[in-house]
Amino acid sequence: MNVTEAVNRRKSIRAFRPDPVDDDVLRELLTAASRSPSGGNVQPWRIYVVNGESMARFREFIATRQPGAPAYDIYPPSLHEPYRSSRFKIGEQMYASIGVGRDDKAGRLAQFAKNLDFFGAPAAIFCFVDRVMGPPQWSDLGMFLQTFMLLAQEAGLDTCAQEAWAVHEAAVSEFVGAPEEQQIFCGVAIGQADWDHPINSVDSEREPFDVFARFV
Repeated sequence: MNVTEAVNRRKSIRAFRPDPVDDDVLRELLTAASRSPSGGNVQPWRIYVVNGESMARFREFIATRQPGAPAYDIYPPSLHEPYRSSRFKIGEQMYASIGVGRDDKAGRLAQFAKNLDFFGAPAAIFCFVDRVMGPPQWSDLGMFLQTFMLLAQEAGLDTCAQEAWAVHEAAVSEFVGAPEEQQIFCGVAIGQADWDHPINSVDSEREPFDVFARFV
């Protein structure tokens, strides 16, 4: 698989099979991803792996905890066009794929709650960054995540980056033992996609070149 194929195949999976993921595979992927670009070679990413027995413990642990205030604004408070419509459309597509209507509040909440189960994935990582870091280092972490997800695709694994964990920073930090100076960014569900589940049939649209880029 070349890089272009990995980019085109990668998508956010929201229903996984229970097939286990080997610790050594995760170690190799994360080590390779650490070659991602990093300004000044700061390497700001701090990663906590949850897999196997620790995943079982985490699922029991998080079921007893309540969400708190988001660690950061997941979206700008006043998201304007065209960004607002793009976000709205993918949400409508996902809920429609599983038969959840616009007015089905309970159904939407139930689907959102599956974030706490990593959508059934057998493995996951939590990504943290030191609180003193600024936008350039958050960008570095984003590049690390993209590299990791593409490498996972090459290895036959699917992923879903989940910023929903930003409202569970206190609980996740407690479980993984993250120090106070570290802030959560996201979790990433990892495993084999359940391609029989309709929600995985959704493909997000991308703006055409002329919308987001121009030659000057």
